[in-house]
Amino acid sequence: MSNLTVNGESMNETVLIQQAQQGEVQAFNELVIEYQDLAYSVAYRIMQNDTAADITQNAFISAFEKIHQFKGGSFKAWMMRIITNACYDELRRLKRRSTSSLDEMQEDSDGLDLMDETSISFVGEAIHPEASVQRNELQEIIENCIKALADIHRIVVVMADIEQYRYEEIADMAGVSLGTVKSRLSRARANLRDCLQTHRELLPEKYRLSK
Repeated sequence: MSNLTVNGESMNETVLIQQAQQGEVQAFNELVIEYQDLAYSVAYRIMQNDTAADITQNAFISAFEKIHQFKGGSFKAWMMRIITNACYDELRRLKRRSTSSLDEMQEDSDGLDLMDETSISFVGEAIHPEASVQRNELQEIIENCIKALADIHRIVVVMADIEQYRYEEIADMAGVSLGTVKSRLSRARANLRDCLQTHRELLPEKYRLSK
């Protein structure tokens, strides 16, 4: 459990949670400061637009109202579950007319390592600026492909392949079974691969599927 600082004094996260459950706003604000960047990052990746800020703020308000329901365990996972649920609720509201159920796919353990590929600097980038341009184009394509995913699939991709959460943590945050997480992630990664293959000229050689 991490230690946070309140009025210059180091305090255990558990103590802050207990104080927040007793209505201490300052204690809860310290928890917000600790997790706000992560919460916003997750919300933005899922929503892909500026509504992430409002969703994050509303989620923290909801968390304060519900903090008496926190019974222990990982506060981070509990907080991220509220964030992801808030995002899903907003996506569902925005797309209510087009919402449709999706069949679960067979579990697939194959990963999509392109997330890591684009986070690594190109060697000699200063000498070859075209490499930087190409990487930026690839990052934009990946973002667009993620945005095109169904909501339930985008959430698991963001949590697993970008935020690097374990499957068990994602299941806890999303409130679904471990099997459902793996199934959704399998479908999401397959759809991402299909989308990225339409821009195969920008992909690293090892990710270009044969025609």
